[in-house]
Amino acid sequence: MGSTSGGELIVRMLRAEGVEVVFGIIDGSYGGLYTSLPKHGIRLVSPRHEATAAHMAGAYARLTGKLGVCIASNGPGAANVISGIAVENGEGNRVLCLTSWRRGPIVGPDRGGTYQYFDQVAVAKPMSKWSGAARSFERIPEVLRRAFRVAWQGRPGVVHVSVPEDVLNTPVEADVPVLEPSRYRRTTPLQPAVEDVRQAARMLAEAEQPLLHVGSGVLHSGASVLVAELARTLEAPVSASWGARAALDAREKFAIPMLPPLIDEVRCGADVVLAVGTRFGETDWWGKPPYWRDPDEQRLIQVDVDDEILGLNKPVELAVLADAGAFLEALLAELKQHDLSSRMPARAERLEGWAGTASGMRQFLRGAAADPEADPMHTAFVPLVCREVFRDDAVLVIDGGNTAVWTNLLHENREPGAQLSTFKFGMLGAGLGQTLGAQIAHPERQVYCILGDGAMGFHMQEVETAVRNHLPVVFLVICDKQWGMVKFNQCMALDPETMTAQRSLPPGKTINSDFEEIRFDEVAQAMGAHGERVSRGCDLKPALERCLASRKPAVIHVDVDPVAHMWAPGLDIFKAMHQEPGA
Repeated sequence: MGSTSGGELIVRMLRAEGVEVVFGIIDGSYGGLYTSLPKHGIRLVSPRHEATAAHMAGAYARLTGKLGVCIASNGPGAANVISGIAVENGEGNRVLCLTSWRRGPIVGPDRGGTYQYFDQVAVAKPMSKWSGAARSFERIPEVLRRAFRVAWQGRPGVVHVSVPEDVLNTPVEADVPVLEPSRYRRTTPLQPAVEDVRQAARMLAEAEQPLLHVGSGVLHSGASVLVAELARTLEAPVSASWGARAALDAREKFAIPMLPPLIDEVRCGADVVLAVGTRFGETDWWGKPPYWRDPDEQRLIQVDVDDEILGLNKPVELAVLADAGAFLEALLAELKQHDLSSRMPARAERLEGWAGTASGMRQFLRGAAADPEADPMHTAFVPLVCREVFRDDAVLVIDGGNTAVWTNLLHENREPGAQLSTFKFGMLGAGLGQTLGAQIAHPERQVYCILGDGAMGFHMQEVETAVRNHLPVVFLVICDKQWGMVKFNQCMALDPETMTAQRSLPPGKTINSDFEEIRFDEVAQAMGAHGERVSRGCDLKPALERCLASRKPAVIHVDVDPVAHMWAPGLDIFKAMHQEPGA
């Protein structure tokens, strides 16, 4: 029998789960944990804010398929990480958040007046997938195993475990065996029922106009290649939820961009829809008319690992409980038993027509980047020039309001999983942590972030984290010196006539929506990073090339036309999305 602390026992269990990296800020309240990490081959990466640690863990989890782990100290650290828990759980990223807690005798119940204490378990519970505490050394294995089990069940999300500091740090004479994950949770993908696969194959083979609609479950199961194979097999279009845009190669003719009225036409025209790993959430209009066909006229096959999601927002004809990848593999094999030839010419002709329409719409949007000498430049130049400079497998992180709108519309994703954002939460500032986590997940790939100056202001100190950890990421800060999306909506509410006629309101007519300038390039240089400032589209590519050549973290301060930036395409659709369809 040997001596071990609760913190070291947790580390041993993390290692058994295949954890290689933990994100968080060191604190004496869990010294027994973080000092044990090197002994078990686990790297600790420390940002400057606990919320960033959660975003780093979320990006790492999404890009690797592994469990992301972050830590936060009791009281203030746990309070700081709460926003990260909410976001990463909302985004559906598989993260374990470990927090220390005050010593056992004072955490339950609170005596009143306790220093750096609140009920961390209770506060985290409604915004996480599961939240619990191991209040004694003996219960650590049980509680951690439950957290791991919940983390790998159903839709990914954040599980939270809090452990009192005396339990984490006090050595105990004990010999606790650490079990292999297969002894306490399922470790193989959830397989579909054979008859469900057969029925789905029949429905898709007989369909006049099938549609594949994919969600982030496809990314979590690493099934993007299977989606492409199925689309080609069926000559069917593919639409994606916001969170699953990275599942598609936008150059493929079957990839339908999120551009109305094209996407509405495709979705409403389908007689059979195969929805894989998606909830039909608000950004998919809940699957309702007029953006989708009436459910009485559109047969739906829905596949998900979470039984509760099936049929939740859109009535189904066939509900399939299964991992996305496992189902798609089985479906492709089953479709080989069907003769699809009679329906393929008409399907292929429709695809060609939609691909031509999509190409024309993209060209129209790219026309915004027409004058490379304009000073300041149009925002459209940034994602378009980045696509020329960065490799196809480079990971793009998008953060901001109107910046995110312009970038999502103009960026062409080419590799599975090469695009990150907070698609479901829209959390400003999360992109900095996501960028760092992405680079740690894939040190061999280029990683860059296009974000607004408002978003950069939330966590710009993390540039120093990149410098300290030698992460050669590139941040392109879109500087319009305003809360662009908020200001647009405010202007339309305050004086729609002037706004429509002149495209902006005179200075002083809006409320707290403008900034003073921050020289982000100079701030970056002060932190030890490479800094650039550009204001013309023609100067952006050379600046990016200098950033990459520096092999250092880099920040480009990009001056853009604030009025053009404010008029991002599709804001009316974004606003309509927040209303109930058909209401």
